[in-house]
Amino acid sequence: MKYIFVLIVLLFSGCTGKPDAVNPVSGFDLDRYLGKWYEIARLDHSFERGMEAVSATYTLREDGGVKVLNRGFITNENKWNEAVGKAYFVHAPETGFLKVSFFGPFYGSYIVMDTDYETYSLISGPDHSYLWILARKPVLGEEVLARLLAEAKAAGFDTDKLIWTDQTRNETP
Repeated sequence: MKYIFVLIVLLFSGCTGKPDAVNPVSGFDLDRYLGKWYEIARLDHSFERGMEAVSATYTLREDGGVKVLNRGFITNENKWNEAVGKAYFVHAPETGFLKVSFFGPFYGSYIVMDTDYETYSLISGPDHSYLWILARKPVLGEEVLARLLAEAKAAGFDTDKLIWTDQTRNETP
């Protein structure tokens, strides 16, 4: 019985860890972070494989958490897909370290490593295999992008393996 309890604790807490050399933003301001973000680049994972025009929209939940609406176009099925999740702060609300769930009681880390709230955001998951570069517009300037790539690489991420998200379907004339 003792081993089952340990296994359950590991299952429910194991995905809300933080990679070495990744530090969440301090002085985080959720109100400024809310809204729509476009995915500029990501490391590969099955839940986003084959998707383009990926975006995430964050709004407040009545319980104080954050509603997460992820949306993307599945190219081989020629259709849009949406997933709704919820997120809560792991520590204090002033620290950009949240846990997000799309599947019941299972949570994963959502660590805001860097953001200016108006242009870009650099996000880590629970380990070095999860990384996203997000922007408020479907494109991101080269100078900002170069700085974020350097920051991610310094934190131990393999930036050579990033997938660059085609946002053509989200671009406005």
